[in-house]
Amino acid sequence: MTGMRIKGGPAYRGNELVTEFIRKVNYYETDKMGITHHSNYVRYMEEARTELFEQMGISYELMGKAGLLLPVTELECKYRHSSTAGDRLRIEVRTLEYTGVRLVFGFKMYGEDGELIFTGKVTHGCTDAQGHPVIMRRFSPELDHGFKAMAKKDREE
Repeated sequence: MTGMRIKGGPAYRGNELVTEFIRKVNYYETDKMGITHHSNYVRYMEEARTELFEQMGISYELMGKAGLLLPVTELECKYRHSSTAGDRLRIEVRTLEYTGVRLVFGFKMYGEDGELIFTGKVTHGCTDAQGHPVIMRRFSPELDHGFKAMAKKDREE
């Protein structure tokens, strides 16, 4: 993951488990106007989610061995401000919802000055290798436990 470094492992912020990353925008990710091409933000969300999985002990290798796929079923993107080559984006990722058949992640990306650049939300369905929906507690109790830990809310408010 070129240009990405972990700022900190998952930590509770209020009642949400949040992970932060720093991601440098590469020159080749910009358009003719010098602005980060909009499609790259989807890639940045993918990179941040992958790091969150790994930090929580859930690897794509483990998902592959279990025969689990997580196809994207919904994608929301809101572009607030532009970024350019060399900018370092602070990316926050949080698990908004886990139902046992669906995972929803929320993303916020900030510029070095703290200005909100982008917000996004990605919903994934849980399917087997043939694309059939699965109920995770039956399909893979180990992964179900990991996903629940990612989505766990601090109940002591």
